[in-house]
Amino acid sequence: MAQLLFKNARVFDGTNADCAEGMNVLVADGLIREMGTGAITAPDAQVIDVGGRTLMPGLIDGHIHAFASDVAVQRVEGLGETYRTAHAVRMLQFALNCGFTTVRDIGGGNYSLYRAMADGLFQGPRFLYSGKIMSMTGGHGDFRQLEDRPRYESVCACAPLVFNCLAVMADGVDEVIKATREELRQGAHCIKLMGSGGVASPTDPIWMNQYREDEIRAIVNECVERRTYAAAHCHGAPAVRRCVDFGVRCIEHGTLIDAETAAFVAEKGAYIVPTMIIVKALVEMGRKLGFPPQSQEKAEFAWKQAVSGMDLMRSAGVKICFGTDLLGSLYTRECEEFTIRREVFTPLEPFKSFSRNQ
Repeated sequence: MAQLLFKNARVFDGTNADCAEGMNVLVADGLIREMGTGAITAPDAQVIDVGGRTLMPGLIDGHIHAFASDVAVQRVEGLGETYRTAHAVRMLQFALNCGFTTVRDIGGGNYSLYRAMADGLFQGPRFLYSGKIMSMTGGHGDFRQLEDRPRYESVCACAPLVFNCLAVMADGVDEVIKATREELRQGAHCIKLMGSGGVASPTDPIWMNQYREDEIRAIVNECVERRTYAAAHCHGAPAVRRCVDFGVRCIEHGTLIDAETAAFVAEKGAYIVPTMIIVKALVEMGRKLGFPPQSQEKAEFAWKQAVSGMDLMRSAGVKICFGTDLLGSLYTRECEEFTIRREVFTPLEPFKSFSRNQ
């Protein structure tokens, strides 16, 4: 049984601001076995003198895209699977070195990447993934330009679904059920759908509601039957409200939320994962990195309301998670999410959210 003995540590338990000092902590096979100020007998343990530094629970990034190797999603597709995988390894190792011991890949992550880490091919955080995102044709997961030719498929049941490295285009109840079941078959821990327009997609307005009620409820039902949940990308308040009303348990972004909708989300007990740093980083760096002009305009519009929207969530008592959504080379700004949240939260609150039983 592998053992680690941490000596002389300040211990933050994820809840209390007053950290216990001079603590010794014994960890065996990934579990805390003993903790206190007194001596711990563990002759076979590897001893690490923390030197008075703080020992704390691992951080969780609840919104990443490991395969998103560029800010322009069209280039992500063009560079190929090998390049995307190399980026994912670099990004996940960086996250672990920053103290993120769990990440949730909420679009694109798959069993193959999960298995590579589980088999020790490279070191990374605990990896949860939603598989490919469900998107309607012309929705936020459809990255074709206006001038690209349409892809009309046969109406027969054997027709393949259209997909890219991050999303699958599925229209109508039968198609979304089939696509959802396929992602769950491949081990997806949850399913994400596009509930509104987005920043990176070229043809859909950010305010646009996406998917009909029957399509969303069909996805939610498949998740419930699999004893998991559906998450939804939503920026605008109407999209947030309708998705939560239709059974979605977690909203990604919620950037343009209003007070009434925030109160509704809190009442329903749903979660929101705001992602402040990606919007700020795109406003600051998007043009230099070749972010498409139409998407740059949407990012600048979203940033004007992003922080105030998060403040509305906090005031309403919404269960707020930590996420970053960083694309391409911007992954190195992961910890800046804490800096932005300081404008709304006390320094302790974001850290408490990692361990709180919500």
